[in-house]
Amino acid sequence: MNKNDQTTTLTKVRIDKWLWAARFFKTRSLAKQAIDGGKVHVDGQRVKASKELTLGLVLQIRQGFDEREVVVKALSEQRRGAPEAALLYEETVESLARRELSAQQRKLASALQPMSDGRPTKKQRRQIHQFKQSQNPWD
Repeated sequence: MNKNDQTTTLTKVRIDKWLWAARFFKTRSLAKQAIDGGKVHVDGQRVKASKELTLGLVLQIRQGFDEREVVVKALSEQRRGAPEAALLYEETVESLARRELSAQQRKLASALQPMSDGRPTKKQRRQIHQFKQSQNPWD
């Protein structure tokens, strides 16, 4: 039995192992924390880390600003390279569109915010103090 046969013979895998093997999280403990924190749902329901996945289930995974909706295509308990891990799932078209839209909105929002030059210079501080003193009628 070679390595590739193992993924086809599995019928159930713990969700924390699968998320780690599919490279959504760097460690199993991070995957477990995300599951316990309610950031991973299976078919719209909150689950425990010991939940066993089967083929065809839909997962909603929230990581930072991104929220992905993926369909389980294959099962694996071993972490492999990124190209092989990408074969374990398929992201839905709606999920891709939502993530691209939110990324564009974040990019635009950051572009609209004024850039701060940091702390005021000595000259700017003197000007601030002069302005404050000129506004204060009790001096």
